[in-house]
Amino acid sequence: MTMEYINRMYQILFPNPSLICSQLNPAQFARHYIAGSTRFYNGKVVFAEIDIDFRHPYFRIEETLKEMKPHENGRPKSTKFISSYRVLEHMDFKAIKNLFLTTPEGFCLELQEAPHTSHHESGHLRIFVEITPLRMLVLTRFNFIEFADYITNPNNPKGAPKFFYTQLDLNMEEFLKDFEANPFMVPPIATIHPSRLRDAILELSALQQKRTKGLNLDSTFDMIPYKMVRHGFMFASQGDKKFYPMPSLEEIEKQNYKFWRSM
Repeated sequence: MTMEYINRMYQILFPNPSLICSQLNPAQFARHYIAGSTRFYNGKVVFAEIDIDFRHPYFRIEETLKEMKPHENGRPKSTKFISSYRVLEHMDFKAIKNLFLTTPEGFCLELQEAPHTSHHESGHLRIFVEITPLRMLVLTRFNFIEFADYITNPNNPKGAPKFFYTQLDLNMEEFLKDFEANPFMVPPIATIHPSRLRDAILELSALQQKRTKGLNLDSTFDMIPYKMVRHGFMFASQGDKKFYPMPSLEEIEKQNYKFWRSM
C-alpha cells in the first residue's frame, strides 16, 4: 500500500543555499539534514518553508513535484533539489512562511514573521552576519534597517539584490574594557582574535567618513552560537523586508528546552 505524503518546499539558507522539495515535515527535515542522510554534515542548519504554490520561471518546480514519489518501501521522499544557485535572488518574500533554526544535535526552533518595530539609533558600531548569498562578517555604523538598504543597493559592489542576515549581540564598549583588563580573554567571536577586533573597532571609530569594515571574509556563522543573535533575522531587498524576531532566552527555555540547551 502506497502511503500518501504532503509535498513541501524548503529553502536552505545555511549552510548551502538551495531550494528543495521534500515529503518530510519541518522537524523531520531538520533531523534528516543533520543526521539522516549519507551526506555528512555536522553543524547548524537554517531553512524556511516555502509556499508550495510558489512558482518562478527560474525554478523547475512543476517538473520536480512530478518526481516526488515515496520510496518502494513506503518511506517518504526526503529531498529532491530544485536549485542550488541564485535561489534567494529569485525568491518572492511573500512565499516565505516560517523560519527554522536547527542545532547540530537536530533540535529545531520555529520562528514566525512579525513587524519590525524596534527603534535603532544610527551611528553606533554593530556587527552583522551575512548568511546568504554572501557570507562576510561586517563591522559597521549602519543600524539593523540601514544595513538592509546598504547591502542591497545596486551600486554596492559588495552587495546583492536580496539578502538574508542577522546582527550579533556584542557591546563594543564593554568588550574594549574587558580586553584592556585582560588581553588573554576568550574571544567573544570564536574566529576573530580579540586584538584584531579591538583594532577594527578603534579604526572605524576614528574614521568618521568610513561606514563599514570587513572582519572576516567568511561569516563563520556555524561557529557563532544562536544566543548571540540580536533582534532576529532579516530578508531584505530594495523596498522589501521580511523580519523574523528571535525570542528571548527565557522564552526559548520555557518553550523549547532542548534547543535552548544546545544554543
